[in-house]
Amino acid sequence: MNPTPPRIAIIGAGPGGLTCARVLQRNGVPVTVFDQEASADARPQGGTLDLHLTTGQAALEAAGLREAFTALARPEGQETRLLDHTAAVLFRHTPADGETGRPEIDRGQLRHLLLHSLAPATVRWGHFLRTLHPLGDGRHRAEFDDGHTETFDLVIGADGAWSRVRPLLSDATPHHTGVTFVECGFDDADARHPDLARLVGDGTMMAAFADRALIAQRNSHGHIRAYAAFRGSPDWALEAGVRMDDTEAVRATLLDRFAGWDDRLLALLRENDGGFVDRPLFALPVPHTWTHTPGLTLLGDAAHLMSPFSGMGANLAMLDGAELAQALAGHDDPDEAVRAHEAVMLPRSAEAAGGAARALATALAPDAPQGALRHMRLMYGQDGT
Repeated sequence: MNPTPPRIAIIGAGPGGLTCARVLQRNGVPVTVFDQEASADARPQGGTLDLHLTTGQAALEAAGLREAFTALARPEGQETRLLDHTAAVLFRHTPADGETGRPEIDRGQLRHLLLHSLAPATVRWGHFLRTLHPLGDGRHRAEFDDGHTETFDLVIGADGAWSRVRPLLSDATPHHTGVTFVECGFDDADARHPDLARLVGDGTMMAAFADRALIAQRNSHGHIRAYAAFRGSPDWALEAGVRMDDTEAVRATLLDRFAGWDDRLLALLRENDGGFVDRPLFALPVPHTWTHTPGLTLLGDAAHLMSPFSGMGANLAMLDGAELAQALAGHDDPDEAVRAHEAVMLPRSAEAAGGAARALATALAPDAPQGALRHMRLMYGQDGT
């Protein structure tokens, strides 16, 4: 007679939590995912992700979704361009035919791919975790904002930067990295913004100079998502006396910050469709570790929030989720599985987070773009091919 399977809850329906749920179900382990959003489409999921061969793509392989991912992915999105503030191209990587090391996929497309692979009603939307009450023997009672409670043998915190699970394991809180992104976007870019579309190319373009950068990424359906990146307080808008809903005031402030840059680049600030979104960058301390606690663990940003400049955040979240699920499926004792997973995940994420911090410092350094140029040459080869 098989023992009763453990009751497992995943808090958060992001890439890491959904990957974990998919791999668990694929191995016959029941699981419930709770997310505070009202539905899968309650808000836009953000920009594009490059899924790396040994992390994000390996996780999708474990989930049995590699072929479905390949059908959606954009290998041409692996193109990378580095410019200076005069719009001179310093570096360009154009992917070779058949190159699949890090193809792009929109976050929304990836989420739907993972959601549609799960058993019906796996995800319970509109459930904000208020708190967890330890009951002993590794069990925790989860209390949600509507007042209802459920008890679980294992709670997996996949609930992002401001995790409600993390405080039971760690006193660490995210700190501002000193860098802020301000996001904007361009619809039907090839037809409506052809000069900008040619400047950006098929993948990612970054123009950097002296602590500032303008970054643009191709998304699917002709959309370009762009970011003005700069060092300063997370309260920069308040300090400048502007409200983020005052588009023209924000535009004027950003144009002043990037005064002297080539007009072809400033089009990213002048011609956007819609307004601007403030996205200050936060990170957890490096390394972020915790004492193993039966019945609880973390993955993804809840465990190792880091700068997006390394491109590792979602990739590691998915790998965390897949490997944790495989460990749980392969151990009779869930606590042993979590211990084994944390022993691998924590040092791996510390190394990645350290690299992400260095990449951020390099990209927005006083000598930019020279540091970024050195980094790209090392990544792709001296000639950029």
